[in-house]
Amino acid sequence: MSAVLFDMDGVLVDSEDYWVEFEREEILPAAVPDEDVDVAEVSGMNYAEIYDYLEAEYGTAITREEYLRKFEETAETLYTERVELLEGTHDLLAELDERGVTTAVVSSSPHDWIGMVLERFELEDAFDRVISAEEIDGNSKPAPDVFEYAAEEVGVPAADCVVVEDSENGIKAADRAGTIVVAYRIDAHGDIDYSPADRVADSPAEVREAVLELVD
Repeated sequence: MSAVLFDMDGVLVDSEDYWVEFEREEILPAAVPDEDVDVAEVSGMNYAEIYDYLEAEYGTAITREEYLRKFEETAETLYTERVELLEGTHDLLAELDERGVTTAVVSSSPHDWIGMVLERFELEDAFDRVISAEEIDGNSKPAPDVFEYAAEEVGVPAADCVVVEDSENGIKAADRAGTIVVAYRIDAHGDIDYSPADRVADSPAEVREAVLELVD
């Protein structure tokens, strides 16, 4: 494997714990108060596209502007004050760099949000590319578009890329793009389908082990 593509939320930082709570307790009840929508149904999708999805599937009780404002206000607090970097991230990136493996952040989050994380944890120069789904005119996860685009951007065939993902939609997207998928199992997502993944890791140490074995 010649490249490793890291999702951000839930993989680089423990933000999924906070996002899942926010979506379950605040945003979904506000947007679709008469529907019982499982958070896993929208996890991994770009936050703006979640609104479009909810509107198309269920109809929404709040405006798009109000919905986006709630997300953006939460994001700033979450990324600058609350989330923590997953243990061993700096060491893993340093080892991949030493081996000459291309690395990229590939996230459904906007560049502004990714930038908050990279700055806070001194990762601005740690990746060869930083890719947001907002760059592409394509479909959100679970469609493979963002990972296909990322493979092109780093100049590595998708079949030679390892993707580290945590959400069901992200795992499906990476698999559909033809990459090798390391799924990081976290409590926030509950009992989701990990069958499309090539490896499933239950801790940051297991993620590191799986990634380094695949690029060895």
